[in-house]
Amino acid sequence: MSHSLDALSAFVETCAAGSFSAAARKLGKSQSTVSEAVANLEIDLGVTLFDRSHRHPVPSAAGQALLAQAREVLSASERLARAASRLSGGQEPRLTVAMSDTYQSERLESILAELDRRYPDMEFECLISEDADAVAAVQRGRAQLGLLAAREDYPADLEHARLPDLSEITLVACREHPLAALGRVTPADLRAARELRIAPYVRNDARAAERGPAPAGAGRYWSAPSYLMLLEMAAMGFGWTRLPRWLVARFAPGNLVELRAPGWPQRIPVDVVWSNQRKLGPAGAWLLESVQQA
Repeated sequence: MSHSLDALSAFVETCAAGSFSAAARKLGKSQSTVSEAVANLEIDLGVTLFDRSHRHPVPSAAGQALLAQAREVLSASERLARAASRLSGGQEPRLTVAMSDTYQSERLESILAELDRRYPDMEFECLISEDADAVAAVQRGRAQLGLLAAREDYPADLEHARLPDLSEITLVACREHPLAALGRVTPADLRAARELRIAPYVRNDARAAERGPAPAGAGRYWSAPSYLMLLEMAAMGFGWTRLPRWLVARFAPGNLVELRAPGWPQRIPVDVVWSNQRKLGPAGAWLLESVQQA
């Protein structure tokens, strides 16, 4: 059984306006058209929606019970029409960003708030990906944009731009770690202790080849695919690591200490990357422009 949206609209507006004539004026139709639409809806539904024994139609018990569902159908129809209109204009239904923890702009919250305001019905997905993983996500089309620590070169199918935001990377260890007791840490001290390092999740041999050979002295290196996992490993005392300073301040300010070492902390540039094989939709293009603004 199908119901005309015009009939449902006539029913809802009559309930709201209190009469067929008032509903007709609101809908820009004649009174007879609205009255007939409601009568046909009653036939289709097999119930009486209005008590017509009064001067003005009064919703019956069945009409009152069905009013909420009729409004839901009209609301869903309106959402469908809006979504179809956006898609026909080229707006993407979903925007995915592969984002490294090295990117932490003070403007990120306001950028996402404006993205939500501009595209409230679009699905937004954030993938936490580091280095080669972020690059691969954009290459495969898994993400439209990637935000990652700047690299010297990128694959030919990717475009990139340097962002105005610099990320601070620092050396840390837990308070109980022997390195934490040293006033100043030397490169020799670091080599003598276990390092916790970023190692992108390897999905195939080609990805492993991109990372290069494993470092010598396997016992001196533990790895994880994300900075947050490295933070947890460092907090448990398994070794020292390089972490974005904001991550330490937010998630482990009392558990981890910064190590004083020559050349640290470091400020590193961040790049945004996108594919030149796939056109960005309006939301992706707006986000790309926004993160590049100083």
